[in-house]
Amino acid sequence: MKIIVPMAGLGKRMRPHTLTVPKPLIHIAGKPIVQRLLEGVSTVCDEPVDEIAFVVGEFGETVEKKLVSIANALGAKGTIHYQHQPLGTAHAILCAKEALNHHDVIVAFADTLFSADFTLDKSSDGTIWVHRVEKPEQFGVVLTNDQGKITRFVEKPQQFISDQAIIGIYYFRNGEALKQELQYLIDHDISKGGEYQLTDALQHMIEKGATFTTGAVNEWLDCGNKDATVYTNQRILELTRHEELIATDLILHEALLIPPCQIAEGVVIKNSVVGPHVSVGKNTMISNSLISNSIINENSEIAHANFHNAMVGSHVHYTGVCHDVSIGDYTTFKSE
Repeated sequence: MKIIVPMAGLGKRMRPHTLTVPKPLIHIAGKPIVQRLLEGVSTVCDEPVDEIAFVVGEFGETVEKKLVSIANALGAKGTIHYQHQPLGTAHAILCAKEALNHHDVIVAFADTLFSADFTLDKSSDGTIWVHRVEKPEQFGVVLTNDQGKITRFVEKPQQFISDQAIIGIYYFRNGEALKQELQYLIDHDISKGGEYQLTDALQHMIEKGATFTTGAVNEWLDCGNKDATVYTNQRILELTRHEELIATDLILHEALLIPPCQIAEGVVIKNSVVGPHVSVGKNTMISNSLISNSIINENSEIAHANFHNAMVGSHVHYTGVCHDVSIGDYTTFKSE
């Protein structure tokens, strides 16, 4: 099994947090988003993954090494491929065309997490992960027939067609066939708004006789903006054993920790109440604060804060009384 992870986007909706770190490497409950995504996909695959191909922009050597190490930790070879122009989902996948020379391929876009309790069904040509949503006009959706086979892919339908939204994870039994369809879009300039869309390739495959089924997930967690990311952190904490999330060297001095929380190594908490639903990165100090439902990254100093629904970057020095903040890396804030 091979996994392709398109992640070349700039993550503009997550700024300032993506000014120094690509969105898929933002931490959720102590792990990068892309790592949690790949762990979930690997579980659903229920078989070894031998290669994870990351499609990136100009993120730099440090980020690329981190991605390779994430793949290695899952027992797979990590490879780096580049998408230099934002030409759509189909183009992004084709940038890793070497990984498509394989029978079993999963494509997983790196801005979503999920929980599921099924294993991969290989009886059809492919499986599209979906989740029922209240506002399907905001998503790409699939239409299925009485046999559960997908008949149409529709991007952001303005009239109701289906409430089964595509979450951005796909399985293909024949990677080479997918590669040919993606190349067909490029060669014939089949695009929308200057972008080549994966759903156009899938629709063409169906018209040629391919069969696709849906894989329904129990929960679909978005990391598209700050509020959604903080909520996703909350849900991951609730779904994870609390004992596995607290570093053994945590120092609590006249402080209360309310689970569920994730606390990394080297954290010191003094005269504060932290939790529930708080993640704290390594070597961070919190003092004289009340913090709940928030993400605070590594090597930061937080004092006299009253945070709820906050997201704070790394190397931040904060002294203040705001409730709902979004602070990027290497920032100093002091309330006078």
